[in-house]
Amino acid sequence: MKFSVGLGKEGAEERLASRGVSRRDFLKFCSTVAVAMGMGPAFAPEVARALTSGKRPSVVYLHNAECTGCSESVLRAFNPYIDELLLDTISLDYHETIMAAAGHAAEEALHQAVHAPDGFVAIVEGALPVKDNGIYGMVGGRTMLDICSDILPRAKAVIAYGTCATFGGVQAAAPNPTGAKGINDALAELGVNAVNISGCPPNPFNLVGTIVHYLHHGTIPELDSQNRPLMFFGKSVHEQCPRLKHFDAGEFAPSFDSEEARKGWCLYELGCKGPMTMNNCPKIKFNQTNWPVDAGHPCIGCSEPDFWDAMSPFYEM
Repeated sequence: MKFSVGLGKEGAEERLASRGVSRRDFLKFCSTVAVAMGMGPAFAPEVARALTSGKRPSVVYLHNAECTGCSESVLRAFNPYIDELLLDTISLDYHETIMAAAGHAAEEALHQAVHAPDGFVAIVEGALPVKDNGIYGMVGGRTMLDICSDILPRAKAVIAYGTCATFGGVQAAAPNPTGAKGINDALAELGVNAVNISGCPPNPFNLVGTIVHYLHHGTIPELDSQNRPLMFFGKSVHEQCPRLKHFDAGEFAPSFDSEEARKGWCLYELGCKGPMTMNNCPKIKFNQTNWPVDAGHPCIGCSEPDFWDAMSPFYEM
């Protein structure tokens, strides 16, 4: 099974095909990314060219204080498997969770990646513990704070992936004993200005869409006041929620005890944080299958700053 869509880069089509990703699946994936980017399915060929043309960009993926759920959101996506697509269209040179190397070999791989002749893109997962010079988070005998302070200022672009990396997440919730912070908050003085892909976990298509934009345009996408790409975080969850069709725009459902509410209308009075949350969950869903509100669970505002403190209690009865 061989690609024949004229995407340019020698070897990309063969690598994807050898992993069982058909031309149809690849273009379907590109269409989903295009829709996530707000460009429409017709933009799919441009997404395909961005992912398969030229030299594969070197990517360094760093882990700080986190649960690895953000990596899992990428690796467990399917139809087609997003890890196959992503790992065959970028050069992921360092990722502690999935790389075969360990110990000194892993550190050498990181050293080589950050000294690549054409530079590298850094993706960061997890908050940075900064209290007491960062001693509450260490990798290979170095603090996470020291590693990020050394590596991120060198990157051509930095993507903070997940709410822990963007805003501190649960690590930064009160009383925050380790002094955990998001990447930009912790390293602003070093000139680090990461693109924030927030969410707990974030939708992997938002990560891929950001990478596609960078590959296609050579620049980071337009950002909101929280450094999140507007193409993914430009509307509230409430504005895009399919439950809106059940009542007049701008009005929440009657009280939760009403017959209308029991039919599955707006979950605002149950504690849904959709009106205060910027994300594209209703549009893209997770694994292109479902998202919390479709499953009957209120949005908890996980893509917003300080959501563990600012959005709680998550349920109201």
